[in-house]
Formats: sequence, structure tokens, C-alpha cells
Amino acid sequence: MAEHAVHPAYPVGLRLSGRRVVVVGGGQVAQRRLPALIAAGADIVLVSPSATASVEAMADAGEIRWERRVYADGDLTDTWYALIASDDTAANDAASAEAERTRTWCVRSDDADAATAWTPATGRSEDITVAVLTTDGQGGRDPRHSAAVRDAIVEGLRDGTLAAPHHRTRTPGVALVGGGPGDPDLITVRGRRLLAEADVVIADRLGPRDLLDELPPHVEVIDAAKIPYGRYMAQEAINNALIEHAKAGKAVVRLKGGDPFVFGRGMEEAQALAAEGIACTVVPGISSSISVPGAAGIPVTHRGVAHEFTVVSGHVAPEDERSLVDWSAVARLRGTLVLLMAVDKIGAIARALIAHGKDPETPVALVQEGTTAAQRRVDATLATVGERAEAEDVRPPAVIVIGDVVAVGTTSTGSSAE
Repeated sequence: MAEHAVHPAYPVGLRLSGRRVVVVGGGQVAQRRLPALIAAGADIVLVSPSATASVEAMADAGEIRWERRVYADGDLTDTWYALIASDDTAANDAASAEAERTRTWCVRSDDADAATAWTPATGRSEDITVAVLTTDGQGGRDPRHSAAVRDAIVEGLRDGTLAAPHHRTRTPGVALVGGGPGDPDLITVRGRRLLAEADVVIADRLGPRDLLDELPPHVEVIDAAKIPYGRYMAQEAINNALIEHAKAGKAVVRLKGGDPFVFGRGMEEAQALAAEGIACTVVPGISSSISVPGAAGIPVTHRGVAHEFTVVSGHVAPEDERSLVDWSAVARLRGTLVLLMAVDKIGAIARALIAHGKDPETPVALVQEGTTAAQRRVDATLATVGERAEAEDVRPPAVIVIGDVVAVGTTSTGSSAE
């Protein structure tokens, strides 16, 4: 292979769907490379007397065929691509020689210079695959540098710092993006990428506001804030704005706090768009019901403490005829209770839970502005939480956790303990 080393490798994308691929060796290298081959739809044959537990699981699931033996001459017959990655040097040499004879492109983990192909450092962002090979033209290769370049490109595509707009005609549509609990780093990769590609962003107050500062000047930002006890943009107006801008051919992102469907009106918006024949993509977000307690050091479940957690909207008081919550059933649950939108109703909710048999000494934590720089935690009991919330001036947004898990772990910095 030395006579080929002075020339750089020629990059190409292999289309392996339905085509025979042979993997020699079932160790860690195979474990890392097999998922991408499976995703490519290859007809994979693993030749190896043993395999890691993960590789064995792929065989058990029918994703690959496993021949439990050592490599034998002829295994690469009718093979399009081979991965040689066993710990048997002699077998690897023999397989490499067969690949050369049969003109089979093959990579070799233990001796790249003896291979007919090299594996690039590969990463993916949505519908883009980034593959990087570094070479100095004289056979010099630096896989770590390739990986670093790959990571920089993929991260830039994912977080929007590396702009790569689509130039083909776009289908008008709306993305309902869950922005997470508030920390801009907790939005999903896909959500952040869609924000970077948006022409119009219709944003809630509880969405990650810091991300709006990163938008290019041409992006129109519409404030759809629903501030408690304050200014309110009617849901119909939000729906109409989504429809209007999508029909104008704009890429529209509806940026919501938490997850679009967890006590949000994401489905109402999706239904309004569907009625107008507008394509809608839903991007789930990290719900504050689990992320905010976690950020405050509270596991919503913990072995031996809670086998379930229940998330309840507290925006309607228990005695209100509009309430859909069976508070007597909730009070009988032994696990964790997480309340959203319940700050001003927590006193009434606590009294209802106690009246239905909940222990008044049950620990309670109120976590305000969770995951943000302004996060603070106030601890109480079910009997005292109403007074504590008022005395500490706890304000929305706040997540309230009720249950023994509140006492698990350490109290986070900035909390106010009972």
C-alpha cells in the first residue's frame, strides 16, 4: 500500500442499503461502527468468535447476522465494503489481502496503511452528514484533528453559529418548539437549529429569552407573552399570526417554554394550522416538571422513596367547578406530586390535600425561576406552604414539589429552608 500513501484519499459517500458488508471482529471498534452501518441499511455479516454485549444485542435483534467463527478466505466474496477490526493480526492481514484481490473497499482498525479505505470522522446535524479526513498529501493523517474539525462544524450547525441556509424552495410551515425551562442551554439541538433558520419567531415569556438576542437582525420577533395578571395575547391572535406568516412563505418558529404539549396550548395551535393546510413540526422540549426539580437537587423519583410522580396543573383552585382534578385521588398517591402554575393556589391546594388525608408534615419545595440565574428554592411542609409562599413572596414561574423526595439530597444554594 506504500505506493498509494503519497496521494490524499478521495472522499466519497457509499450507498450501502441492501448491499453486503462484512465486519471482521466483534469488539469495541465494531461496537462503535456498526450503528452507522445499520442506519445505512447495509446487509451486515459479522465474522467473529466473540462479541461485546452490545454487538451481541444487535445480532439478537436481527440487525446483523453473526457467524461465530474466525475469518476464512472467501468471506469477502460479493462484498461491497469490509470493516476489519479483530485482535488477530494474521486474520486481519489475510482479510486485507482478500479485499485487495477482490477490489473490495475496506477499512482496517489496526493498520490504516494496509487498508483500501479510511473511515472519516463523521457527525450529523438534521439532514446533513459531515465527514472529515485530514492528510498532508504525504501519507500523514491526524484522526484527532479530523474529529476536532468534525465536532466544530457539527456543533456550529446544531446551535446555529454556523449558518447553512437551505437554498431550495422551502415549504411554508411552522415549528412548535419547546424551549425548555429557561436556561438557553437546555433547548434541544433541533430547536436551536430551527431558531437559527427562522424568519419569524413568536415567543412566550417563559421561553429561553436569551436565545432571542442571538437571532439575526432580519428575524421578526413577535411577543406572545402571557404574563400572569398582566398583558395577554389571545390564543386566537397567536393562531392567526402563525397562519399569516406561514402563508406568506416564512419559516415560522413558535417558541414556547418547557414542552409544547405539557400544559401548553401547542395542540390548539397545531389544530389551527392543520385546518389551514399548513405543515407543522413539533419539537419536544424539556418539561419544567422534571428539569426544575432536578436543577434544585430534587429527584422526582428516588429508589425506595417514590415509584411514581404525578404532574398537575394548579391554575384552577380545588373548589372551582372548572377543576378537572380529582384531588381526593391525588391525596391518596404515595409518590411525588409536581404542581405547575400553582403559586397563587398553593394554600388552597394544600388544604384540600390535607382534608383528603395527606400528612400535613409532607415536605414541600417551591422552586422559582428554575434553571436560570435567578433560581431560588423555598422549603416548607404541606401545613405551612401557603404561609411560606406568601411570606417569601414566591412568584411565577415556580414549580412546586410535594413528597418525601424533597428531603433527598442536599439543599441547593440560594434556598430558604423551613
